[in-house]
Amino acid sequence: MVKIAVDMMGGDNAPDVVLEGIQMLLEEYEDVEILLFGDKNKYHLNHDRIQFQHCSEVIVMDDEPVRAIRRKKDSSMVRMAEAVKYGEADACVSAGNTGALMSSGLFIVGRLPGVERPALALTLPTVDDKGFILLDMGANADAKPEHLEQYAVMGNVYAQAIRKIDRPTIGLLNIGTEDKKGNILTREAFTLLKAKDQLNFIGNVEAKDLLFSAADVVVTDGFTGNMVLKSLEGTANSIFKMLKVQLTKNVKNKLAAGVLKKDMNLVKDKMDYSEYGGAVLFGLNGIVIKAHGSSNGRAIFSALRQAKETVEMNVLETMKREVVQND
Repeated sequence: MVKIAVDMMGGDNAPDVVLEGIQMLLEEYEDVEILLFGDKNKYHLNHDRIQFQHCSEVIVMDDEPVRAIRRKKDSSMVRMAEAVKYGEADACVSAGNTGALMSSGLFIVGRLPGVERPALALTLPTVDDKGFILLDMGANADAKPEHLEQYAVMGNVYAQAIRKIDRPTIGLLNIGTEDKKGNILTREAFTLLKAKDQLNFIGNVEAKDLLFSAADVVVTDGFTGNMVLKSLEGTANSIFKMLKVQLTKNVKNKLAAGVLKKDMNLVKDKMDYSEYGGAVLFGLNGIVIKAHGSSNGRAIFSALRQAKETVEMNVLETMKREVVQND
């Protein structure tokens, strides 16, 4: 039985969508339990596989991360992270304040031995439906070459265990595919990664090729990774808005839109990375997953399912072993 701690109060649409996602998970799987933290006045589920614990405080989106986890000791997010730290839960999921969740992971759950900087990893969609893992998504704005090397090792473990890829291709995000391209960080990281025979490192990849399955795992610093994520989000939203404007301009276009509506919705769903789950904070001594702040019930369900699968595939133990071996 997998036990997942959940922050009921985290996210733009909490707690309703969080409870909706939990209900979906419990209906789908019989081998999972939920340790739920939140406001008892807003809790309305009644299930024998939910253990509810009331919290008197909430960390909101505009709270300063470190100060919030230090001052709001009885918040749903802090209590959730403590459940993982003390072995009361196998994993935790929150759609709340990203910075506070990362701080909770670092200062409460703690880092894996040998990991210098944890990384936020997210699986993003591709044209061929394979998807790829991008890290770091913003846990660390600055990085050293050795950090990118560790990101590649951890991403490799996750891709094998969760994405079921025997020998994942590893790419280094850069401004060109040539070996000597980039700044000091990418050139030195390239040298480290090329020397790691246990990784299937294919070299540099460019941002324009990411959605065309340039690699199964793509590593970069958190500043660049976060920029890439937001650029992809913004581009996808802009395209769909432009299409909507064009398809509602006149009667002819509206008729065409009616015919294409189902297919357009399929394309939109395909670009929704929340279907893959949340962002995993790699490098912690526990499984911490960040669902998107604007998640709906389905996205919360996907993040919870991801947590369950990550526990079942012993990803944490494998990462511990691989990081030590490659230290």
